[in-house]
Amino acid sequence: MLRRMVRQAVHVSFLLAAALLVLLPACDKEKEAAEKADAKPPAAAASAGKAGGPEWKSLFDGKTFANWKETDFGGKAKPRIENGTIILPAGNMMTGITYTGSDYLKMNYEIELEAQRVEGGDFFCGLTFPVGDSAASLILGGWGGTLCGISCLDGGDAANNETTKMITFEDKRWYKVQLRVEESRIAAWLDDEKLVDAKTKGRKIDVRIEMESSKPLGIATYSTTGAIRNLRMRKLQADELTKEQE
Repeated sequence: MLRRMVRQAVHVSFLLAAALLVLLPACDKEKEAAEKADAKPPAAAASAGKAGGPEWKSLFDGKTFANWKETDFGGKAKPRIENGTIILPAGNMMTGITYTGSDYLKMNYEIELEAQRVEGGDFFCGLTFPVGDSAASLILGGWGGTLCGISCLDGGDAANNETTKMITFEDKRWYKVQLRVEESRIAAWLDDEKLVDAKTKGRKIDVRIEMESSKPLGIATYSTTGAIRNLRMRKLQADELTKEQE
């Protein structure tokens, strides 16, 4: 009797182990597929540009600094426009431009641009953007040319919060940047690869003190010459928002 019970227990254990061997790879594949799907860049809404859909608004006309001003940084160089591109030359510290228009979005929006490090060893794109009545900055290439992340979340800057990443950038190469701001989330993509996905509900969001002059919307470089083009913004539709805030 005891032997039969032992054999049955062993048989059941064997069946359970076999079932796990079958199920675990499937679960891993589902998880991997979900992670890949989440890492994909946000496609523009299918109705964007169509009647009733969200239109992209260009923030730079390619010719003038209309609705922009030089950011009042100490030791700044003078921004200029060359062949439809904004050039932010390396200054003693920071050089930048700040948006002066009143038609920018504060929440549930997307910003796109292309950025290039022309030369230098620090951040070539410090994009300060509105988050409701506050603001934050997306940093690309800081601290020796590789640091990326959001400044600041709960007082922690791009080097001191969960968004910190180290990326090796090439000079004179254009990088596509996408940024989304929602009620409970800030997400960003670099060349269609997920860069940032930070939950922000209940958190303190602000910029570093050096970037105050860039608020609410601006772009800056630090001791580095950067180039910016194809800068635009649009409102997100309800079906594009993350489920947790619907």
